[in-house]
Amino acid sequence: MSGDDLFCRIARKEIPADVVLETDDVLAFRDVNPQAPSHVLVIPKEHLASLEEVAEGHGGLLAALVGAVNEVARKEGVAGGFRVVTNIGRTAGQSVDHLHLHVLGGRNMGWPPG
Repeated sequence: MSGDDLFCRIARKEIPADVVLETDDVLAFRDVNPQAPSHVLVIPKEHLASLEEVAEGHGGLLAALVGAVNEVARKEGVAGGFRVVTNIGRTAGQSVDHLHLHVLGGRNMGWPPG
């Protein structure tokens, strides 16, 4: 947690969040601007700006993120029918420079996404 972005500050408990799941490496909390009935952000506590910064040594962290996504889906009651999204860069809609996975569920999802 070496960064000073919004999500690093949430991970350090400097800013409150509605936490759904927490492990040593990962934090999951409700999005403040939900786009689905269930909209949870899953972040690594380690600062990575986006998926582009994930390197070979991050295999364990990626496994922890995917495990957290699946646990959040179970807890939220959307397992078997949910979407996972990550945005990379401003043109893709990334608003916080910290890797985060959106777990969206509880409604039908259109394709292609907007």
